[in-house]
Amino acid sequence: MILNETSYFGAGCRANIAVEAARRGFKKAFFVTDKDLVRFHVADKVIEVFDQNNIAYELFSDVKANPTIANVQHGVEAFKASGADFIVALGGGSAIDTAKGIGIVVNNPDFADVKSLEGVADTRQKAVTTFALPTTAGTGAEVTINYVIIDEEAKKKMVCVDPNDIPAVAIVDPELMYSMPKGLTAATGMDALTHAIESFITPGAWLMSDMFELKAIEMIAGNLKAAVDNGNDAVAREAMSQAQYIAGMGFSNVGLGIVHSMAHPLGAHYDTPHGVANALLLPYVMEYNAESPAAPKYIQIAKAMGVNTEGMSEAEGVQAAIEAVRQLSLSIGIPQKLHEIGVREEDLHQLAIDAFNDVCTGGNPRPTSVEDIEALYHKAF
Repeated sequence: MILNETSYFGAGCRANIAVEAARRGFKKAFFVTDKDLVRFHVADKVIEVFDQNNIAYELFSDVKANPTIANVQHGVEAFKASGADFIVALGGGSAIDTAKGIGIVVNNPDFADVKSLEGVADTRQKAVTTFALPTTAGTGAEVTINYVIIDEEAKKKMVCVDPNDIPAVAIVDPELMYSMPKGLTAATGMDALTHAIESFITPGAWLMSDMFELKAIEMIAGNLKAAVDNGNDAVAREAMSQAQYIAGMGFSNVGLGIVHSMAHPLGAHYDTPHGVANALLLPYVMEYNAESPAAPKYIQIAKAMGVNTEGMSEAEGVQAAIEAVRQLSLSIGIPQKLHEIGVREEDLHQLAIDAFNDVCTGGNPRPTSVEDIEALYHKAF
């Protein structure tokens, strides 16, 4: 299992940026975040830590919701010019993924063509030491070896997998999540649930990843709606901040499936938020994957979702799991059909080709094809 060197959890734990910087002898932070977090003063909570501890920093906020090759390239130039010796990334998957790309390219200049990082990149050096602070309870980017960058020319989400990119320090502070809007809380929470369910049923799953994922499913099912309904619910926010990290520990090490393969092209073609795409597609793909060797595990998913599964057959367990996921999704206002989020029916064939070629497809428990994926898109349309 590949995990962070050091992780901190709990309200206010962002103060440990200073502890870790001092311990490692760092002098200047390259602070990667997005413009919204600067505008809504969430970034100020980290700047406060820099200021109180006399840590110099350079702010880099050229980050898009679906980060691009250009964002990474600009970041590499800015990092080199800044004189910084470590990276602090604050945000959802977008800011942390951008920081991962920057940190890898700076220390592996032979990968300066960001396209060369797609898939499993054979980098030699660890990325610039990065402290990652998530502001969404969703992607688990602070504990994973994956990051996603958009190739705008090719209209493609490049999934990059590299053990050298994992942040050295994860700082999971639920106070940074309080101002997250309802829609974003819902979508990112369902993203975390998708990570947990997909990696629970992937053929690479094993005892330890199963342990993580079942716990994550249970915590998300028990706390996501409360976090959406009341963003200041400290108990729900803390539980969600931990659940998405726990889900990340599992999926980063065993892989995902075609919910992610199908969600990635939606982000590339329409800029659909990743969590919304995953949440919408998850029940349809669960139905499809019930016809696979993973079917007996569905009853465990249903149980973790809070369903009383006593005396249920395997078939009933499958239905109960899918229904529990669908009901949670409906209860927090997730769209249920692709046409509702601006997807065009004439694009479905191309989306299916892109999804089939996605790096996550190999982790699906049921072997698939372009035709099967296109049929799933139509069903979800």
